[in-house]
Amino acid sequence: MQEVITHLRAATSHPGGVAVLTGAGMSAESGIPTFRDALTGLWARFDPAQLASEEGYRESPQRGWDWYAERRAGVRAALPNAGHLALADFDRRHPGVLRLVTQNVDDLHQRAGVADTIRLHGDILVDRWLERCRERPACDIAAAAPGRPPHCTRCGNLVRPGVVWFGESLPGGAMEAASEAARRCRVMLVVGTSGAVWPAAGLAGQARRHGATVVIVNPHPSEIDAEAHHVLRGTAAEVLPALLGVVPGGGEKS
Repeated sequence: MQEVITHLRAATSHPGGVAVLTGAGMSAESGIPTFRDALTGLWARFDPAQLASEEGYRESPQRGWDWYAERRAGVRAALPNAGHLALADFDRRHPGVLRLVTQNVDDLHQRAGVADTIRLHGDILVDRWLERCRERPACDIAAAAPGRPPHCTRCGNLVRPGVVWFGESLPGGAMEAASEAARRCRVMLVVGTSGAVWPAAGLAGQARRHGATVVIVNPHPSEIDAEAHHVLRGTAAEVLPALLGVVPGGGEKS
């Protein structure tokens, strides 16, 4: 770990010098189930595409809305863990150095204190229209009639969660911003992700090709371990406070 800390110290001299990619394992430490783990109990009988695709939502809007309502409740009840807080503390002590990219759809990074987060897969707590609104002026989603799901009384449009479903494109500009962070950084930390979801999984290799030191933090093997210069076996809450808390800048932690 000491070698990684040395690389991090050097990276703090550069704007955007440290890029971090976080995945579901980080949120799981706060009690938020991963996508697959959420398919338990009542939901175990459903194919993921039935619950996380436009086709499945149109087939049964109430089923889809209820599943996301349950997941939203879990997100709201969760708290940032020590890993989230360590990243936020590092960001406060090193303004302009950290570029945080997440595959997670919760708001734990933001609640911990990292407001400027690149969210590749959207935001589960945000509502959006199922179809692009064609009315002028556009219908106000805040005025949608309650229901499962809520709907527009003006045009009939349904409300859906603001996450990226199977077959959908990433939010406009998100992957471009993430790729820029990977190209510019001197150190990339890949935390709590299996490395199985693309294009996010390609960011580690991109960072390495541009000269960055790649560090994977995960208690389990990932599909992109071969891209790493260093693999730290442990969880975000275990590793990040020890890794980031000793990097001086704006007042080193004692």
